[in-house]
Amino acid sequence: MSEKRDYYEVLGVERSAPAEEIKRAYRKKALEFHPDRNQDDPKAEGKFKEAAEAYDILGDDEKRKRYDQFGHAGVGGDAFSGTRFTNIEDIFEAFGDVFGGGMFGDLFGGRRTRGGKRPGRDLRIVLELSLEEIDQGVQKEIALKRAELCAACRGSGAKPGTAPVLCATCGGRGQVHRSQGFFTMATPCPKCRGAGKVIEAPCADCRGAGLTQRKKDLTLQVPAGVEEGMTIRVGDEGDVGEPGAPRGDLHVVIKEKEHKVFQRSGADLMTEVPCAFAQLALGDTVEIPTLRGRAEMQIPEGTQSGKVFRLRGQGLPRLEGRGRGDQLVRVFVQTPTGLSERQKELLREFECIDHERGGKKSFFEKLAEYFN
Repeated sequence: MSEKRDYYEVLGVERSAPAEEIKRAYRKKALEFHPDRNQDDPKAEGKFKEAAEAYDILGDDEKRKRYDQFGHAGVGGDAFSGTRFTNIEDIFEAFGDVFGGGMFGDLFGGRRTRGGKRPGRDLRIVLELSLEEIDQGVQKEIALKRAELCAACRGSGAKPGTAPVLCATCGGRGQVHRSQGFFTMATPCPKCRGAGKVIEAPCADCRGAGLTQRKKDLTLQVPAGVEEGMTIRVGDEGDVGEPGAPRGDLHVVIKEKEHKVFQRSGADLMTEVPCAFAQLALGDTVEIPTLRGRAEMQIPEGTQSGKVFRLRGQGLPRLEGRGRGDQLVRVFVQTPTGLSERQKELLREFECIDHERGGKKSFFEKLAEYFN
């Protein structure tokens, strides 16, 4: 029999690698050598089991210490043997928390704990916030409907006074096995759907589901500066899991309400302010609306329509705590309407004087020169 390879070498990590790196390395190896993805490679199953053996030791702090000190001899009683993990179902049963969802979740029927219990389903809600709430941070009351264990049957799904019986099809294993080439595949039992037990007398309250929908009120503290699409994860506030398994999580997705005055770009705010022609030509001090009140802004003489000014620190707070963004203010000329004859006369006089002084050519004059 060939000598066992070093477990760190099997997973491709350094001996100083932290626990999370070891977990990631094992998951990568398991995906790489999964027999279903390597049906033309007879060595894949051995590599798949070898990676499981390595993680079984290195993923446990106590076993890893003994292995680091004494090598394979220090974990001889714990190490992988050909009878411990007979197929991929046994491996997932031991390390289901590593695989989580995705490819392995699809193959093995979803996320499970090491005891084989299925955690509760994650919930997702959308929370609408105004820019004012995002600017200050806000405490929100959230009303959820989530799955809870049925009070009448305590989650068993069976009528009070009765209990589920062992499934005759799978013998209580919850799985039926079939051979495919060199590998044994397990699929959920079609009779009990993987539960291992069958309910002959369903509970009247939950109709055999073992779960009921109940309302739950939560208080959520939303930090200042959150952005559209960000998700706040609230642990253990999702649906209840199977008895002995943890709850799912609640994922709160942030949605920004449209604002009448401001538009957002990261931590910066943008707004447009109409000005009279005289204000831009002669200069002026104007009051600008901000999320926290008003601020004065100086418009220099000769400002062109479309000019953008920056008000430092008048934007939204940055999540990472590096102060605030800015407010960008675009000024533009608001063309007056309903002019009196006197106003029209003054404007014509101004245009005439400006032309005599060699003022800038009008747009139409520039257009005529272009075509000529």
